Amino acid sequence: MRIGMVCYPSYGGSGVVATELGKHLARRGHEVHFITYERPFKLCRFYENVYFHEVEETHYPVFKESPYTLSLANKIVSVTRYASLDLVHVHYAMPHSISAFLAKQMLKERFLPVVTTLHGTDITLVGAQEDFYDITRLGIDTSDGVTAVSQALTRETREIFKTEGEIETVYNFIDPEEYRRIPLPGLRDRLAGRDEKIVVHISNFRPVKRVGDVIKIFRLILEEVPAKLLLIGDGPDISCMEKLTELWGLQDKVLFLGKQESVVELLSIADLFLLPSEKESFGLAALEAMACEVPVIASRVGGIPEVVEDGSVGYTAPVGDVEGMAALAVKLLKDQVLHRKMAEQARLRAVERFHVDAILPQYEEFYAKTLKT
Repeated sequence: MRIGMVCYPSYGGSGVVATELGKHLARRGHEVHFITYERPFKLCRFYENVYFHEVEETHYPVFKESPYTLSLANKIVSVTRYASLDLVHVHYAMPHSISAFLAKQMLKERFLPVVTTLHGTDITLVGAQEDFYDITRLGIDTSDGVTAVSQALTRETREIFKTEGEIETVYNFIDPEEYRRIPLPGLRDRLAGRDEKIVVHISNFRPVKRVGDVIKIFRLILEEVPAKLLLIGDGPDISCMEKLTELWGLQDKVLFLGKQESVVELLSIADLFLLPSEKESFGLAALEAMACEVPVIASRVGGIPEVVEDGSVGYTAPVGDVEGMAALAVKLLKDQVLHRKMAEQARLRAVERFHVDAILPQYEEFYAKTLKT
């Protein structure tokens, strides 16, 4: 099958999932063509059967900004004709499903099936805004197949957009050969003392991630347990978080590590993962932590309960319950037997429920079903 893969190439979950999906599809013999404005960061080397097509920016004096949606539509058309694509799979509804819709209209000589995968904020934050509501709904309704990364997101999409078309839940996934705990005592010793636990948070540092709550929870943890906090990622809230850390005198306890191409090494030395997000349609970062035997404490919101089994692989709590999450963290970090049990169960759930070899055939079957309609 020849598949066009449209995504954002950045560090967000949708881009990571799209890139990993494309790479694994290519390993199974499919031809995958990535179409985006720059090479996805997870596509850092040559992969057989994987191709990259750059969408170039168009600059013209009357344009306030480059019309990326239109440039992408044109690129989808040209790649479809050049590579004889069987279908296009777009990740993140806005603006990718609209660009694909326009491409379908331009391809007069043939039919181009479009699969749209909804990842979360494209629906709950962007698409739900009045200015984007109708056009987001158009992108969903005109797609030939629609998937969502959790049952919670499937329900929320139906509630927000009143769409009656089929939406199939296909979970995000991990490759357990890549995401697994590896022994790195030297790295741990460089980042924390022998008696210190290591708490980790990974995100794009946007308000929806509530990174301030991460620091508040960690501050309460420190009252009971010696620890270090590793903050991995970057984004608009980074400066505020640095100032908050300085205000509370935590500069020696909180390490801002920025964007990292690989987080396995850092997760391999972690004792706990915090994800107190306001919205989270799946929680890919939590799944990656679980695969590396790191228990998770997260908000009980969106698709997180479908990933993080409360009381088994970690704990979930209401959004904003800083004190409750801190108490659960202290309980877990102080009880070595409980911690070991949850770490093992976290790995087991990640592998058994979200293994790439279980999820990939679901996408292949969905593609085949879409091509028949």
